[in-house]
Amino acid sequence: MIKLEHVRKDYKNFTLDCSLEVKPGCVTGLIGQNGAGKSTTFKSILGLIRIDGGTVEILGKDVKHFSTEDRQQLGVVLSDSGFSAYLTAGDLIPVLDSLYDKFDKAFFLAQAEKFHLPLDKKIKEFSTGMKAKLKVLTAISHEAKLLILDEPTAGLDVVARDELLDMLREYMEQEESRSILISSHISSDLETLCDDLYMIHEGKIILHEDTDVLLSDYALLKVDEKQYESLDKQYLLRVRKESYGYSCLTSQKQFYLDNYPQVAVEKGNIDELITMFIRGKEV
Repeated sequence: MIKLEHVRKDYKNFTLDCSLEVKPGCVTGLIGQNGAGKSTTFKSILGLIRIDGGTVEILGKDVKHFSTEDRQQLGVVLSDSGFSAYLTAGDLIPVLDSLYDKFDKAFFLAQAEKFHLPLDKKIKEFSTGMKAKLKVLTAISHEAKLLILDEPTAGLDVVARDELLDMLREYMEQEESRSILISSHISSDLETLCDDLYMIHEGKIILHEDTDVLLSDYALLKVDEKQYESLDKQYLLRVRKESYGYSCLTSQKQFYLDNYPQVAVEKGNIDELITMFIRGKEV
């Protein structure tokens, strides 16, 4: 659905060099700190900025040759875009109907009611969560094959984030060939949604892994100085000095459970793994 090969964009103090792939029927997450390159990657995919190298394919076609008809197959939410604050949600219906051949007005109305989005209220009066849900609703209301969502959950409370993620799960359930590329710095949002995750740091992909593998096989070892000296380090990815000794990131949790029963092995969440990849040192 999406394939990036060494896509490069050079700025004065930042360079993007990114390769990733989104497969049919999959939800792929792009995670990383603010400023890591997520939005630059999305704008490169959509042809909103001129890239300095590499190739971008969407739905098997070079983005340079993407037509207006091709773009009807995409649903897009960008972190720094939105609708005029003086429109109502109802005002968007004729706009979307004229833009998209397959706009489903009945679906839009039903979802707006389900997620408590009033049609007659100006968008400037919407809460942050309501605005986010409206942006996602417009992206999924024209039978798009592929969603490209940049930080759609940013700034939302727990309830609003959960409702928005429910919209995306329902979108995927309706058609098994659909795909989503979604970015977030709130990594816990993506643990139950994504099939695989790419981690980006300073413009480069530093990790790609199936989400299930990341959550089941990766772990943090908490060891003192003596334990660290005797530890088999061949399966350690990153090490960080702590007050008690060392925190060690591994992708082979079971090896250390089997061979070092005296070592504390903790299942790390994705945020902790990001911290270790970025702040830890290679062994």
